[in-house]
Amino acid sequence: MSVQAVVFDIGNVLLEWHPERFFDSVIGQERREEMFAEVDLHGMNDRVDRGEGFRDVIYAQAEQTPQWRDEIRIWHDRWIEMAAPAIEHSVRLQTALRAKGVPVFSLTNFGIESFAYAQTHYPFLTNFDRQYVSGHMRCIKPEPQIYQMMEDDCGVAPEGLLFTDDRADNIAMAASRGWQTHLFEGPQGWADRLVAEGLLSADEAA
Repeated sequence: MSVQAVVFDIGNVLLEWHPERFFDSVIGQERREEMFAEVDLHGMNDRVDRGEGFRDVIYAQAEQTPQWRDEIRIWHDRWIEMAAPAIEHSVRLQTALRAKGVPVFSLTNFGIESFAYAQTHYPFLTNFDRQYVSGHMRCIKPEPQIYQMMEDDCGVAPEGLLFTDDRADNIAMAASRGWQTHLFEGPQGWADRLVAEGLLSADEAA
């Protein structure tokens, strides 16, 4: 089936997301490695992505590990600096697809409050025909439920969806459900795929 809708992940597709890199710049690589080894910060973030309170979860973790209290709170207090910068070529592709009338959806692991906050800094995060945000859905990729929920809601057959994500496990789950997929390794490869599918011209995808 030809592509009926294009589905974007957000972190590391439209917006860079490298917490380790950010903390290296703030507290140094050695202390960052020690903290990440002692505290499951990505597990903490998964709880936010499942819909728990953004500040509540992070500040509770900070109190549970007081030796890292100030550093963990940075995950909340300076979060917008960590979720940066935008991947401008990908943003142009999103804009070009919508200008051509191609339905564009998001499917992202993102907290409720953190996503709303990000939208105030990055207007392109409001530029979707449909948004599927894990915090609101109370499940995260690559769990089958989040894909099923989107399929049930979006009105497009799985084989009509073209999904890009930077994580191979998220892509594998989508492919197992019959979605067309593209493992995002950089915006140029994604641009080339959109051109190959006939969704954009080479000029539109530049």
